[in-house]
Amino acid sequence: MANTQTEDKVRDAVNSILDLHDSKDVQAGVGQITTFNQLGILGVNDKPDGWYLPYDKSQPALILECKAENVDISTRKCVDEIKKNCRIVLNAGYEKVFGLLTNKKKSLGFMNNEPVDIPTDIQPVSWYLDRFNAKGIDKDHIYLITQKINNCLHSEFGIKNLYHRMIFTACALVAKRYGADLISGAANGWATFQMAIRDALHSSLAVAKRQNDKLVLLEDVFGDIRMNLNVNSEDAKEQAHVKDVLKNFAGWVVDISDCINSSEWRGEDVMAIFFNEFNRYKKKTESGQVFTPEHITDFMYDLCDCNQDSVIFDGTCGSGSFLTKAMRNMMREAGGQDTNKAAAIKANQLYGIEFDREIFALACANMLLHKDGKTNLAQGDTRSEWACEWIRNKLGNKRNVRILMNPPYENKFGCMEIVKNCLDNVPAGSTAAFILPEKKLEKSSKKLVAEILDHHRLEKIIKLPENLFFGVGVSTSIFVFKTGTPQHGQEIYTAYIEDDGLEVVKNQGRHDIHNRWPAISERVLMEIRRLIVDGEFHGAWIDSKKYLSYQVPPKPFEIREEDFQKTALDYLLWQKKCERIRAKKQAD
Repeated sequence: MANTQTEDKVRDAVNSILDLHDSKDVQAGVGQITTFNQLGILGVNDKPDGWYLPYDKSQPALILECKAENVDISTRKCVDEIKKNCRIVLNAGYEKVFGLLTNKKKSLGFMNNEPVDIPTDIQPVSWYLDRFNAKGIDKDHIYLITQKINNCLHSEFGIKNLYHRMIFTACALVAKRYGADLISGAANGWATFQMAIRDALHSSLAVAKRQNDKLVLLEDVFGDIRMNLNVNSEDAKEQAHVKDVLKNFAGWVVDISDCINSSEWRGEDVMAIFFNEFNRYKKKTESGQVFTPEHITDFMYDLCDCNQDSVIFDGTCGSGSFLTKAMRNMMREAGGQDTNKAAAIKANQLYGIEFDREIFALACANMLLHKDGKTNLAQGDTRSEWACEWIRNKLGNKRNVRILMNPPYENKFGCMEIVKNCLDNVPAGSTAAFILPEKKLEKSSKKLVAEILDHHRLEKIIKLPENLFFGVGVSTSIFVFKTGTPQHGQEIYTAYIEDDGLEVVKNQGRHDIHNRWPAISERVLMEIRRLIVDGEFHGAWIDSKKYLSYQVPPKPFEIREEDFQKTALDYLLWQKKCERIRAKKQAD
């Protein structure tokens, strides 16, 4: 109790972050002696603990109420007090009033006196005011614009390579985010447009490259992209055509950028959206990367009990779908991308390795689009000793480590060697979840699998819907391990998500058009966490000495009257046939 801060100390500590002070556009400050009457709301002698009141009443205002650390701010008395002060400001003509009630250990927020979730840690005043400026996201619009970009890059630019179309678009989006004027660049022709993207990429990566020299690959891969569009033609008509194509592309990129940078963007994987659309022109003979569906990345985040304090690692991170989804989930839990905690998440809690040079470039771009986190990406082979050392150096002293992965399935890419290296080199007690073909552990090297189970326990197997990877034709499961704990014959809990509720949408892949997945996910997580047997999702325990995959339960024996009648009729017909054969033999 001796260290409990008084209300005055709490108020001073809070204002050291809010920094409420007068300016030419705003009345702002803290204290307990200033009345609303003195602030221009005549006839009202109530005294707020803090205030931010723009002279333009159409702009957002903020009212602060502080309590000592030992005061329970969730009581009706405390809530009524902040709401009363906010109501005073609303009645004075302000259209948007944010109420902040805090004792520093806990904070409550109110937007026009409606409760909203906010982080416990105090944020800059702009964070609270920006809550009123959030815009909704129209996903159908995103897909429409992406379709236009794909058609343009394929038909007009003549970029045939799937990954190059994705990289070209991603680099343009990164450039826009870091201040490039793409519209003006396009109006001046290809050389200016290309230079605007290159300069923005170079600027955005300048500091990070000192920590991670591999990031230069993003600029290199962008420079390698070739197209059929005659960008250097001296013909006036062709030059005009190039400018028109560039202006269209730049306009669409700006449109998507505005959505991605909105506070309402919930971490939808930009690269997955691109892949679903850009994949339309891919030849059947091509073999491309399989992107993990967004709802499954979310599900695995919850399945492994990840939170804002977790350290997330993906040893085959591809374009970064697990990392970007985890980053957005963690930042949302922390209160948003502008919070102090969000900076720590991006700098210290997201790690990934990717082997393929071009896909690594995609991962870098993806992280940049989702507000950074790129400096802890590595380009290399996770099967190598180098990768083992990198994992130990980066994660060896971390707590609350979670592995979320969808490694390449083929043996030629060393699927199980990758799994083993990741499990062996993270701290003991970490949780690791891998999407693998459902029979992968049973069909892989018995020696290798035995070595894995000698050191790590396979706790759960969750069989995924058969049509999850639309068009790929592989049955998969999520295998959940606890590192550093031997199997020792312990049983494995299994379950089966037979239907995720998603449906195929033309040119857009599978989508939850009826919003069924949230309820399904909630129910299956409840069964898995409670280890329910014979529930809705076929929960069961299996003997790890016999099985390392989900076992389809045998159908119960049943007999129906029509089955009995059919069998009896077949028997009578057979009997009649036998009698005719005997009669014929006797006659002969």
